[in-house]
Amino acid sequence: MELSAVLSPAEEGGYVAFNPETGTTTQGDSVEEALENLREATELYLEEFPLVTSGRSLLTSFHVAAHA
Repeated sequence: MELSAVLSPAEEGGYVAFNPETGTTTQGDSVEEALENLREATELYLEEFPLVTSGRSLLTSFHVAAHA
């Protein structure tokens, strides 16, 4: 099963990793560690709450005014 991961720099260093399909969130000192932690957390989540998908997620971006 292929799922999405959104990684953001953490204020204290490292990265926060978020899976929008399940809501699982983790962190790690590197991108690789954050993704591995997210994989593990998501697998544990899915053992308890199986995911029924209706297709692939779409990731895009959008712009807002700098002073919004």
